[in-house]
Amino acid sequence: MTLRAIACLFLAMTIALCAVAEEQSDSMVTPEIRRAIDEGLDYLASRVGPDGSVGTASSPIAVTALAGTAFLAGGYVPGKGKYGRELDKIKDYILSCVHETSGYVSSSRFGGNMYSHGFATLFLAEAYGMTPDPRVEEALRKAVKLIEQCQGDLGGWRYDPKPSESDISVTICQVMALRAARNAGIPVDQKVIEKALECVKSCQNTDGGFKYIAGQQGGSAFPRSAAGVCILYYVGDYGSSEITAGLKYIAQSLPGDQRSDISSHVWYGYYYATQAMYQAGGEYWNKWYPAVCKWVLTQRDRNGSYRDSSYGSDYATAMATIILQVPLCYLPIFSR
Repeated sequence: MTLRAIACLFLAMTIALCAVAEEQSDSMVTPEIRRAIDEGLDYLASRVGPDGSVGTASSPIAVTALAGTAFLAGGYVPGKGKYGRELDKIKDYILSCVHETSGYVSSSRFGGNMYSHGFATLFLAEAYGMTPDPRVEEALRKAVKLIEQCQGDLGGWRYDPKPSESDISVTICQVMALRAARNAGIPVDQKVIEKALECVKSCQNTDGGFKYIAGQQGGSAFPRSAAGVCILYYVGDYGSSEITAGLKYIAQSLPGDQRSDISSHVWYGYYYATQAMYQAGGEYWNKWYPAVCKWVLTQRDRNGSYRDSSYGSDYATAMATIILQVPLCYLPIFSR
């Protein structure tokens, strides 16, 4: 059986399993939430420029990839149906930013970093699982190879495309990209995954949260701790003591709770925490999803967009719509 056939089989199984998950989530995804999703996606569609990039942010690759992922998370596919045209343009823009030799995803005008590369690789992997575009496969294989080559000695990644320190916030972007690529049938070096697992475990503090840089002293904080728990899940560590401790830590920062310690990188933190809580399921998810949806809807503007003072409305709207759509489970990366 070819890798492509394996990927298609996996996708079919995922869709079947997710149909059950979606049916179970219908009572949680209320009409108000669905309306917010539709309005958010409509706003993002209006922000897709002639070249396929989204918005005017200084990091267009990352924001464009997140916007594309938001469309895919709604079950939309490139070239077909509503948003098919926008997804095609986004796909072409991301492909145009992939360096032919290195596989690094960056812009000649704005440059790039491993955040952008990770988000772009994730988008390409999820798009490839839906549409058999040979251009996407070629670009995805190169992008994955670059991630593998840039892994640091301690098992993580940093801003630049070269082995360096292990920053947990950059590392989660690469781990999600690798997991999505493997789901789509692209080979991923298992040693890279194992090394990343040891890296994130070494970053966990005694309170269950995670520090920023592996091998250094540092306190815990909500956003990177949510990312740390996601890393554990996405490398296949589903029931360890580290998972349990990490979930307890991030559960203390329930959206809207005055005891929450999240004061910066809020969208980033809730984006990863929502994924972590969905993977955990049960009471974690039943408490988290209604709370995060309530908070997200308080941030909505009349035109369907969302606010973020640091990174802009395009970024915030992409994050918000992905958060709201996690239980719909159209993306294989979100499957339990």
